[in-house]
Amino acid sequence: MTSKYKPAHPLITSEWLNSDKPLSFEDFRGRVTLVTIFQFLCPSCVSHAIPQAKRVRELFAQEDVVVIGLHTVFKLHDQQTPSAVARMVKEHDINFPVGIDKQETGERLGETFQSYELQGTPTQLLLDRDGNLRKNKFGFDSDLQLGAEIMALLRDRETGLQYTQ
Repeated sequence: MTSKYKPAHPLITSEWLNSDKPLSFEDFRGRVTLVTIFQFLCPSCVSHAIPQAKRVRELFAQEDVVVIGLHTVFKLHDQQTPSAVARMVKEHDINFPVGIDKQETGERLGETFQSYELQGTPTQLLLDRDGNLRKNKFGFDSDLQLGAEIMALLRDRETGLQYTQ
């Protein structure tokens, strides 16, 4: 049986923080994956999206739900270097893996930003256990909404639920 959902595009990163190796969605097969796409100079990212991702990481068992971050830059590039991002990840006590969106010299947008045709930050991606993209939302939902979406995806195989956004 083929899925009506499409596999998520890979994250195209230049490096990873809080990970010993580059990560791919294949690494997370069998688990629901939340990707929080952010930049540190985005007020909503710092005040809402990052804390929400940290709460998800604390609430759900790691064998069920993976939380990763992707830092992408589309303005003020000189202030958001990889070393500055690494410093901010430490200062904000982010303990889940964070990829840095690969950006070619002279390009305004990162490669993952372009491949997902993102509108900006924060953005939430939610993948089901098979690595299919089930949500791509600019902004963020309430904790209750996101928790319900994650639970629906966790139960999807068990009950045949089909969550759609």
